[in-house]
Amino acid sequence: MRIGLISDTHALLRPQALDFLQGSDALLHAGDIVDPATLERLAAIAPLTSVRGNNDIGAWALALPEAVTVTFAGVAIHMLHDLNELAIDPVASGVRVVVTGHTHKPACVERDGVLYVNPGAAGRRRFALPVSVGELIIDGGQVNVRLVTLDVT
Repeated sequence: MRIGLISDTHALLRPQALDFLQGSDALLHAGDIVDPATLERLAAIAPLTSVRGNNDIGAWALALPEAVTVTFAGVAIHMLHDLNELAIDPVASGVRVVVTGHTHKPACVERDGVLYVNPGAAGRRRFALPVSVGELIIDGGQVNVRLVTLDVT
């Protein structure tokens, strides 16, 4: 199963990000969407789960949860925008993956059997950080992460 990861689009949904996400079985957007039309475009690719980021304001954004736990192929994934606001103990909750955004820095680290994944920012470039997306590949209970820098020159 392929889960596409995207975050921090900030009202800019790049064609390179859309191309990468094609063929996903599901999509996770870790917040700072800014424009609800982004959600419509992503949902046309695959079933979409999104959380509200600190820049998501308005009635449409209030309908989004601040955090959510979903399960794909038996793997529990907890998603929120800012890792500093993590309000659960992932290990005690049986969560295998925590997906976040906010920092615009792509990262993947494993601690106590939990993968902490930030796909980075797919929207506007911030400082010298890359424009990036990611994916989770779930196969037989195993989770592999791939983070990809998009060519947006």
